[in-house]
Amino acid sequence: MPPADLALILALDCSASVTFDEFGLMASGCAAALRHDAVMAGLPGGPGGASLCAVVIWSGIGAQDVVLEWTRLDSPAAIAAFADAVENTPRSIRGAATAIGEALAICAGLLDLVPPARRLVIDVVGDGRSNQGIAPEIVRDRLVDLGVTINGLCVLHEEPDLVEYYRASVIGGPGAFAVWCETFQEFAVAMRQKLVREIATGEAAPVGFG
Repeated sequence: MPPADLALILALDCSASVTFDEFGLMASGCAAALRHDAVMAGLPGGPGGASLCAVVIWSGIGAQDVVLEWTRLDSPAAIAAFADAVENTPRSIRGAATAIGEALAICAGLLDLVPPARRLVIDVVGDGRSNQGIAPEIVRDRLVDLGVTINGLCVLHEEPDLVEYYRASVIGGPGAFAVWCETFQEFAVAMRQKLVREIATGEAAPVGFG
């Protein structure tokens, strides 16, 4: 079996600043993006005929959970089933601090288990700066040295300058970028635009949302 074209981790913020309703909007927004025609076509559309995806939720130190293990997305049926699982992901950890470095460390461990893939990408979704645990820059730089790309999707409802923080401290690697939306109500559109550009085309997206 040839290597997958992409191995992608969706790392979703479950800190105290994210309400249960907002977490639901994230989960349903990710699912809607996965079901978009361009994403459905792009995930299995490369030379490897498949992509791999996993989902992590995270908050403070010791509060991370791999809620969906690596799943091979090689057909519309497989993608649709994975989207359903994402939409129904339980919030299995208690909202606390925002430990982005710890979240990246969990993602690093998950990447150690990934089947062969041509590109390794972590998508960090969040609405605030890291305020607990290891500094994200430390883990980010180690991952970048291994060829991993870390992208970001920032929700700006509490920290309007969060994109600048992500650019400086979270994202990195080949073609890294950050996109944003103002509120969780706009999350589905932002995620769809991000995945269409990043997964379906394999190209870096320009920073922005509109």
